[in-house]
Amino acid sequence: MSAQTSPAEKGLNPGLMCQESYACSGTDEAVFECDECCSLQCLRCEEELHRQERLRNHERIRLKPGHIPYCDPCKGPNGHSPGVRQRAAVRCQTCKINLCLECQKRTHSGGNKRRHPVTVYHVTKVQESLEEEDMDEETKRKKMTEKVVSFLLVDENEEIQVTNEEDFIRKLDCKPDQNLKVVSIFGNTGDGKSHTLNHTFFYGREVFKTSPTQESCTVGVWAAYDPVHKVAVIDTEGLLGATVNLSQRTRLLLKVLAISDLVIYRTHADRLHNDLFKFLGDASEAYLKHFTKELKATTARCGLDVPLSTLGPAVIIFHETVHTQLLGSDHPSEVPEKLIQDRFRKLGRFPEAFSSIHYKGTRTYNPPTDFSGLRRALEQQLENNTTRSPRHPGVIFKALKALSDRFSGEIPDDQMAHSSFFPDEYFTCSSLCLSCGAGCKNSMNHGKEGVPHEAKSRCRYTHQYDNRVYTCKTCYERGKEVSVVPKTSASTDSPWMGLAKYAWSGYVIECPNCGVVYRSRQYWFGNQDPVDTVVRTEIVHVWPGTDGFLKDNNNAAQRLLDGMNFMAQSVSELSLGPTKAVTSWLTDQIAPAYWRPNSQILSCNKCATSFKDNDTKHHCRACGEGFCDSCSSKTRPVPERGWGPAPVRVCDNCYDARNVQLDVAEAQDDEGGTLIARKVGEAVQNTLGAVVTAIDIPLGLVKDAARPAYWVPDHEILHCHSCRKEFSIKLSKHHCRACGQGFCDECSHDRRAVPSRGWDHPVRVCFNCNKKPGDL
Repeated sequence: MSAQTSPAEKGLNPGLMCQESYACSGTDEAVFECDECCSLQCLRCEEELHRQERLRNHERIRLKPGHIPYCDPCKGPNGHSPGVRQRAAVRCQTCKINLCLECQKRTHSGGNKRRHPVTVYHVTKVQESLEEEDMDEETKRKKMTEKVVSFLLVDENEEIQVTNEEDFIRKLDCKPDQNLKVVSIFGNTGDGKSHTLNHTFFYGREVFKTSPTQESCTVGVWAAYDPVHKVAVIDTEGLLGATVNLSQRTRLLLKVLAISDLVIYRTHADRLHNDLFKFLGDASEAYLKHFTKELKATTARCGLDVPLSTLGPAVIIFHETVHTQLLGSDHPSEVPEKLIQDRFRKLGRFPEAFSSIHYKGTRTYNPPTDFSGLRRALEQQLENNTTRSPRHPGVIFKALKALSDRFSGEIPDDQMAHSSFFPDEYFTCSSLCLSCGAGCKNSMNHGKEGVPHEAKSRCRYTHQYDNRVYTCKTCYERGKEVSVVPKTSASTDSPWMGLAKYAWSGYVIECPNCGVVYRSRQYWFGNQDPVDTVVRTEIVHVWPGTDGFLKDNNNAAQRLLDGMNFMAQSVSELSLGPTKAVTSWLTDQIAPAYWRPNSQILSCNKCATSFKDNDTKHHCRACGEGFCDSCSSKTRPVPERGWGPAPVRVCDNCYDARNVQLDVAEAQDDEGGTLIARKVGEAVQNTLGAVVTAIDIPLGLVKDAARPAYWVPDHEILHCHSCRKEFSIKLSKHHCRACGQGFCDECSHDRRAVPSRGWDHPVRVCFNCNKKPGDL
C-alpha cells in the first residue's frame, strides 16, 4: 500500500497534517486516510504503523485534492442510519476524532470537551458533490430494503414452518435461480442480536422484531432476504433465555449454524465471557462429529448441484464494550484473533470446524452503536468464495430439511449431563439396550435408512431377555461366522417326524453348512453343553421394538400343537402310515446296537415276505434280524444279550438253537438289561403322554401357553394388522410365523419356511413378510 510520495502529490492538501504523530511528530502532510485507525496519516506513519501484524490488513486510501475525512462517531444524517457517513467539519485535537457539525454539537457542547482545541475543515464544491453522490447511492440501497419483511422459518419445537422449497423462496421474496449466502447471528438473550441485524443489513428498519421488555422478542428462527448484499439473514433465539424445551432449542441453533456461510456471535459485555468460547468450541466439535457426515449424505441423497461444504462457516465475534478497552488494545504486538485462539486452548476447546474466526470490536462512548466496522468485515467475508460459495435458495432449504429430518425428536433432559452446549444426546439415537442400558451410538432416525442399532460397549447377559446368540464353532474356525438357532427339529425332518424326534432327542442346533451339530438329549446321560463342544456364544444388545432371541426352543410348544394337528390330519388321510413311520424311527433310537434298523428291513428274514406299510416288523432279541409275526412268535430267555431271565421274542431259528451259546463278545449284566428296559419304558411313556395330553386338552386352552414369545397375545389383537378388519367369531385370528403379528386368513394364506424363527418347513406368513427377499 505504501509508496514514495511524488513531488506532484505534495501540496495537494496543505491544510491536512498527519494525525498520528507516530513517526513524524505531527509535522508531515497527510497522504493516506485509514478508516479503521480513524486518522489521516503521513507516508512515514502509515508505513510504520501498518507493519504491525494486527494493523496490516487495514483499508487505506490515498488522499485526493480537497479531501475531507468522514465523521468518526456518526452513521448518518440523523445519527441512526447505517451506511451513510457524514463528512467531518472539525477535528478534535484532544480526542483525536473527526466530527461533523451535528456530532460536535452533541458531544462537545458542554463540560470540559467544550474547551478542546479543534481544527476546521474547509468544504469545497468537489466535496459537496461527493457527498451528494454518496447520498444518492445510499438512498438507492435503502429503497431496495424498504419492503423486506422477516418470517418464522423454524419454531421453538424444531418444526419447519414453510411447507416446501417453493414456499421458502416465495417468503424470501427472491428469484429461484438467485445465488446467495446465509448469514446468521448467535449470542445471549438481551445482547441485541435483532438490533444488530436491522442496522447492519436493513439501515435501521425493524425487519426483525426488537423489544424493550424483559421477555425475549425472538422465539424460534426467523429469516429475511437482503437484496443489497444478496444474503439470507437468519435471526436466532438468544442463549440463556429459554426455559421450555431447552435441549431442542439449543440443538436447533447448530442446525442453523450448519447451513450458514457466515456466523456473527454478538456479545455486549465489557469482557469476553467463557460461555462464548465454550459455545463455539462445542459447536465445532458437534459439527465435525455429527453434521459433516450428514451434509455429505444430503448432497448425494438430494442430488444437489452445489456440494455442501463439510468445512464450517466463518465466524465474526462482534464485541461491543463501554467501559473497557477492546481486545488487543493492551497488546499492540498481537492480533486479537491470536488472543482468541489462546483462550480456546486454555478452555480445552478447539474450533477446527470453522473456516476462520475474526474479531471485530467497537467501543460505544455514547449511543448509538457503531456497526460500520462490522458491516465492512461482513462484506469482505461475503466476497470470499474459497470455502463457501453462493447457492440457490432451494439448496439451502433442502439442507435444512435434511438436517431437521435427521436430528429431531424429544430429548430427555433428566437423562443428560449438561457439561457441553451440544452433548451427543442431542444428535444420537435415544434408544437404550434393555439388558445393559448402553445407548445406541448411531445418529437419530437411522432406522429410516435401514441401519440397525449399535453400541460402543459390549452387552451383558440377562436371563429375562436370554440375549445370547450362537455361531457354529467349526465354521468360525474356517473363517466364517454362521449364526445357528436352537429349534425343535432339523430342516430335513417332516413335521410329524420332527415331533417324534423332539419328544425323544430334544431340541437341535443345525448349521446351514455342517448340518445338525447337536441334540440336547441325544445320549440321555452325560450329554455335554453345546457351548463346550459345537458352538460359540456372543452376548448381544436388546433394543426396544426389536424381536427377541430364539433360545431354548421357545416355539416348541406351538410346534407341538401344529404337529399334533398335522399328525391328526395325516392319520385320517394316510391311515397308519405316519404313525408306523414314527414307531419305526423311535424303535431305532432305543434299539440295541446289534438290531438291524427298521429302514433296512424290507422283508422277513426267514420267509422273505415283503413288508407293507401297515405290517408290523419284529426284531429277534437273540440275532437282531427282522421277521414277520408268524416267524417270530416264540419266546425264550436271552440273558447273553442283556435281557435277563425273562422270556422275550425270538425267531424260529434262534428258538430251535436255544441250547447253543451265541457268539457274543461281552454279555451284558442285569443292570444293563434293566437300563434298556427303562429306556424303552421312558420313551414310550413320554411320547404317548405328550400325544395323549395334546389331543385330550382342547387347543384353545393351551394356545396361550404354547405361544412363542415374539407373538402378539390374542387379547391385544383387535384388527387385522394388514387390512384392519375387525376380528369376530366368524373372522379368525392367525399369527404370522415371521413377524408375530395377527392377521385374517386372506392376509396370511401364504406358506413359507422361517428358519430364523425355527420353522424349517412352510408355515403361515403374512403378505408383507412373504414379499421379503432371501431367507426369513
